[in-house]
Amino acid sequence: MTIKEYSQDELAAQPIGAWSGEAYRRVVGALREQLAAENLTQPHWWTLNHVAGEPGRWTRATLIERLTKYDDLGIDFNGVFDDLAARGWLTEDSGTMTLTDAGESGRVRAGERNLRVHQQTHRGIDTADFVTTINVLRRMVANLGGNGDLPD
Repeated sequence: MTIKEYSQDELAAQPIGAWSGEAYRRVVGALREQLAAENLTQPHWWTLNHVAGEPGRWTRATLIERLTKYDDLGIDFNGVFDDLAARGWLTEDSGTMTLTDAGESGRVRAGERNLRVHQQTHRGIDTADFVTTINVLRRMVANLGGNGDLPD
């Protein structure tokens, strides 16, 4: 894909909020579309990855506390957990969550879909330019009183 070239002055005058907002809507929209093909939402995806990453660590309360800061849709996380359990993707033993084999298979399929979006998003962008972009956005977030550190 070819995009029009502009002068440095023209680009420097652009509203960062408009461009970062458009990028957010496009990237998150593409991810949500791919997850929907697996009948998943982003909170489903977050849950699957957290539980897979640290089996036996997460309870409903600790995972809700962890994920709420990423939610922009007012998600009922208990409903997400219940849905994954009803699918047979997630079990809870003494309140601690574990993925089943079916849950891990679903997580892997969804991960492959997300990887395609990631690759499409990065097409034609040098790694150094991407890193610069992330660092600029981190600095802007910090300048406006937010946390510019990478998520843990």
